[in-house]
Amino acid sequence: MRDDCSPSVLSDGLRALKPVFLTAFVFGFFINVLLFVSPLYMLQIYDRVLLSRNEGTLLGITVIAAFALVVYAALEMLRSRILVRGGIIFDQRIAGPIFDAAHRGTLRKPGGGQETALRDVDVLREFLTSSGILAFFDAPWTPIFLVACFILHPWFGWIGLIGGAVILALTLLNELATRRSIDAASQAAGTAAQQARAMFRNADVLRAMGMLAAVRSLWRSRHDEALLFQAHASDRAGIIVAATKFVRMFLQMVVLGVGAYLAIHREISAGSMIAASIIIGRALAPIELVVANWKGFTAARASYGRLARLVEAEGQEPERMALPRPQGRIAVESLSVAAPGTSRLILSDVSFAVEPGSVVGIIGPSAAGKSTLVKAITGVLPRAGGSVRVDGSDLEHWDPQVLGGAVGYLPQDVELFDGTVAQNIARFAVQDEAAIIAAAQMAGCHALIQALPDGYNTGIGAGGHVLSGGQRQRIALARALYGGPSLVVLDEPNASLDQAGEAALVSAVAELKRQGTTVLIVTHKVSLLTGADQVLVMADGTVQTFGPAAQVLEEVAGLRPVPSLVPPAQPGSAAGRRLADIHRAAG
Repeated sequence: MRDDCSPSVLSDGLRALKPVFLTAFVFGFFINVLLFVSPLYMLQIYDRVLLSRNEGTLLGITVIAAFALVVYAALEMLRSRILVRGGIIFDQRIAGPIFDAAHRGTLRKPGGGQETALRDVDVLREFLTSSGILAFFDAPWTPIFLVACFILHPWFGWIGLIGGAVILALTLLNELATRRSIDAASQAAGTAAQQARAMFRNADVLRAMGMLAAVRSLWRSRHDEALLFQAHASDRAGIIVAATKFVRMFLQMVVLGVGAYLAIHREISAGSMIAASIIIGRALAPIELVVANWKGFTAARASYGRLARLVEAEGQEPERMALPRPQGRIAVESLSVAAPGTSRLILSDVSFAVEPGSVVGIIGPSAAGKSTLVKAITGVLPRAGGSVRVDGSDLEHWDPQVLGGAVGYLPQDVELFDGTVAQNIARFAVQDEAAIIAAAQMAGCHALIQALPDGYNTGIGAGGHVLSGGQRQRIALARALYGGPSLVVLDEPNASLDQAGEAALVSAVAELKRQGTTVLIVTHKVSLLTGADQVLVMADGTVQTFGPAAQVLEEVAGLRPVPSLVPPAQPGSAAGRRLADIHRAAG
């Protein structure tokens, strides 16, 4: 959802860094001024101490230089600490909103690479607190060193100016020559990594059906493409980096050679020659630091661009007025839903209403749009048109966190999270032990959980891999029932259940109905709908029939349409064939 009145998340994070950057910039002035300690010390040694042979002078200037270097080190340490603290502030400002934006982006466009957003936050934060950013604070003070070079002798000033311009030009040339290849390599590497993660999530399928070689070949093609682009960029960068090193070393030699020539002609002293060599090195240091950290800079720039596009596309959740806890009244009006990331409609012009405390069965053949419908009702999928109202308020008016606390959702593909059984049932919120046990008992899995090694404290690992499919589904059902929700949505809740599990499920639905909870059940087994009040039949993304359960189930079972609900269907007609499909799907 967009909130065009709210500031950009990234801009807000960068604004929080303004005092940090200003402080680091001011510190940079004093740090760069203190860098004159070494050349001035050498100048005094060659031009004063060696000529006067005065040990007192040597001791005095050594103590002064040592004190100045201690101050220099303290300022460097403080500046580094300030940047680190600034990085923490930046992360605290943007990490949460970026996480939410990535979540919304994943719902809208699965597989869009939004999972890299958090890594992009890390890359950006690390650059803002690394030595690379210091080059940008020190570079503005480079003219001070160039002025000092001109004071020693104009030739030194021109050498430093021309040398700095050449190194900077080589840096820009490196950017122009490698940017496109680096971007292509990054994109190919991201695609390869995403494919690898998907393949490893299905490691059992790869092993069982001998697909490892085929999918490895697919991943390898993407990986090799990334290597090719990276090698191309590195080859170009290698030439320019070598040229940069040559220029830097050549400049040092030229400074000493020119200094020796000027000293021979008594235009400068030997101390000035050594001091000029050090000062020019200091003048070029920020530019060299930029060159050395250019890769980090380009990575941070790419991360910033991806985060900016994510924030632009997903915006921020607007603040909404708190609404009373819903009773479970659902009204769907002319609802249309498109496949995530496409314009192809899965649902078209779906309308029906459900009163609080009703149990509604949703049946139909595969690909009829049943799961898409309940995902739209829970707000998981965005709508292409129409509206979904809960207790009269459109989903857009509800705070997702508040509404989610009153909704229980058991998806078709059950996914548990790394943690304990109790944490999963409690939705990783503050645990209410009594509510956890009550939800487990209602789901019929209390005894199952007690039989686990550590009971409710059993760690289930990522995805709940230590549990069987049936155990995961029953614990996920308990999670859906936790906290006494007003609306419970069950999508194929018996897919992995045995007979005892189905009995517990039927019992749980009956208890929810007794408590006045609205229940939506997507199923292919009409045996689960014995206590249903209404049944909604779907096909081809539209509502075919909606009415009292007994009437609709009789129609489906006997292939006899109810005149008040649908037009008569002649045998062999499109409607007749659709009802036959529904009958087969419903069992």
